[in-house]
Amino acid sequence: MKIMICYDGSNVAKDAMDLAKQRAKVLEGQVYLVRSMEGGPDVPKKDFDNAERELTELAETVFEEDGIECEPHFLVRGLNPGEDLVQFASEYDVDEIIIGVRKRSKVGKFLFGSTAQYVILEAPCPVVSIK
Repeated sequence: MKIMICYDGSNVAKDAMDLAKQRAKVLEGQVYLVRSMEGGPDVPKKDFDNAERELTELAETVFEEDGIECEPHFLVRGLNPGEDLVQFASEYDVDEIIIGVRKRSKVGKFLFGSTAQYVILEAPCPVVSIK
C-alpha cells in the first residue's frame, strides 16, 4: 500500500506522520512524505535546501529507523500546493493520502484557500484527514 503524507511542518502534519507510521506498519506500506512550496523557480535555494533536508531527516528518523520505507519529496512546481499534492498522488499511484486540517475563518479560506479542502475534493484516492 502506498501512503502519502501531506507535510507542512505543522503539529497536525506531525500527527499525520504518526498515523501514517501506524498504518504503514500494519499494512506493510510504503510512505511518501511530500511537501509542496509555492513559488516555482522563484524559491530561494537556501529555503529549498532547508526544506529538503528537513524532509530527508524526518524520513530517516521517523520511518526508516522503524523499518518503514519512506521517500521524501519536495515539490516546487509553481502550482498551488493542493494541485501539486493531487498531481503527485496521481503520478505515483498513491492508495491513500493523510493530511492534517486546521480550522480557518471564512475570510481566511477565501483569501488563502484551503489546501486540505482541495486535496480532499480532488484526490484520486481515499483521503484521511486528521486534526
